[in-house]
Amino acid sequence: MRNLLAGLAMTCALVAGPALAADLDPVAVRKIEATAYDYVDGQLEGDPDRVARSLHPDLAKRAVKPTPDEALGLRRMSKEELVDLTRRGVLKTPRENWERKVEVLDIAGDVAVARVETPWFIDYFHLGRFGDRWVIVNAMWQPKPQPPVTD
Repeated sequence: MRNLLAGLAMTCALVAGPALAADLDPVAVRKIEATAYDYVDGQLEGDPDRVARSLHPDLAKRAVKPTPDEALGLRRMSKEELVDLTRRGVLKTPRENWERKVEVLDIAGDVAVARVETPWFIDYFHLGRFGDRWVIVNAMWQPKPQPPVTD
């Protein structure tokens, strides 16, 4: 009997699965998207204040970057470093080249996951809701392959 109940519980969990986009709270989705666009558009515009307001003070931004000395190497960046790069216009891009997309993947209470794509990178965000405000707490990113330059 216990095996039957365990099997039934596992089947229910598999059938229920993760939340579908249609099941997500549309108000929360819009707020999360607005936060992600502050992050992306702020970088593309070179607006450090817009980027800063999208980020948690204790942001952990990372990219997988193994080195000869560190097989599990990570490139790490703080909120201050990202805001400074934005201030310097490192990713500033003419608006006609803005190809960006935000997709909210899941929301569970006060936490959410989103995927962001720009001309230069792909980010996966962990966001937290603090009161009525969503901010990016963690980001894992990957540079986007660029097409070869032709003459």
